[in-house]
Amino acid sequence: MSEPPPSPMGETPADGAVAAAAAGQPPAAPPAANSPARLARFWLSVLAGVLLLLWLLSSILAPFVAGIIIAYILDPLVSYLERRKVRRWIGSLVLICAVALILLVITVILMPVIINQLIGLLQALPGYFEQLHHFLVENLERAGPALQFLGVEDVGAYLGQNAGRAVSWLGGLAGGVLQSGLALIDLVALIALTPVVAYYFLKDWDRLVEGVDSLVPVPNRETVRTLATRINRTLANFLRGQASVCLILGSFYAIALGIAGLDFGLLVGFGAGVISFIPYLGSILGLLTSVGIAIGQYEGWLMPGVILGIFLVGQAVEGNILTPKLVGDSVELNPVWVMFALLAGGAFLGFAGLMLAVPMAAAIGVVVRFIIERYRGSSYYTGVAPQRDQ
Repeated sequence: MSEPPPSPMGETPADGAVAAAAAGQPPAAPPAANSPARLARFWLSVLAGVLLLLWLLSSILAPFVAGIIIAYILDPLVSYLERRKVRRWIGSLVLICAVALILLVITVILMPVIINQLIGLLQALPGYFEQLHHFLVENLERAGPALQFLGVEDVGAYLGQNAGRAVSWLGGLAGGVLQSGLALIDLVALIALTPVVAYYFLKDWDRLVEGVDSLVPVPNRETVRTLATRINRTLANFLRGQASVCLILGSFYAIALGIAGLDFGLLVGFGAGVISFIPYLGSILGLLTSVGIAIGQYEGWLMPGVILGIFLVGQAVEGNILTPKLVGDSVELNPVWVMFALLAGGAFLGFAGLMLAVPMAAAIGVVVRFIIERYRGSSYYTGVAPQRDQ
């Protein structure tokens, strides 16, 4: 082994350290290879590069984001099949084909019904607004002089004036979505490419994870692994568990509203289940829409009461059985944070941003909590200087 080079004064670094020790002074610390400022610059640069790349490729990201999400959800099943001596590529192919077949059957059977109900609902909205207007005016008038300060006539006039405007806006929005050629092309690309992308991601999932892990700087590897484990736990509980909750709730609401005889019950019930990953939002929107339709469809309070009972039962089952059993209590995703992430993701990356919103919200939440933990354990927060080894 070669000796360290001498200093300009003829001393080696070891001689300098010995001299400093003899003088009772601690040796000078070498420059930190991974100082906090340097690490912060590195990871901020990585984050900025990833965000820029996502923004530049946002128009083609949707099939790849959907494929990654499907692969992530199905990975535990493929790993289970691997432990049963099934080769990974075979297990991946079987599961992707099964999922594609289920989605195809659902699309062929349910999509025409849902589209017809959506068109029918848009056409029936003017009548529902008129019925709701008469219902509110009639019941407010029955309440007597005590409610005159509410301005019954003003409420009726307001509803009458804005019903047509609301219907026109909703019709224009739906027409723009359905008639957009670009949206149609994106939908075809999403349906055609997603299973292929999901298969290759699923088949090589372990190899991809190992490859990403090998690129992490060695001094930060354990920290990044800790964060990745926490993010994975949060995402697994939310995506895999919440997907089951949404499917069960959507099926329950659709079947129950259909049995109750509510017009467009399948559309409203399934929609309420789909957006129930945001606590209370799906149930509240579904309840308000269903009650409004019931008021326009039936006379009296019986059917609105039945609809209210259906959603109360659904909310009770979700809160006491489905969410504790399938999602758990360790998700730590605030509903307001989820809604903000959905809006921000949609504005930044479009449809791909909507799919990335929840994973990104989970990751950012985990990182922020980790930083807060480190901050509260630091000498800057506690005011206690770290002890040096003698």
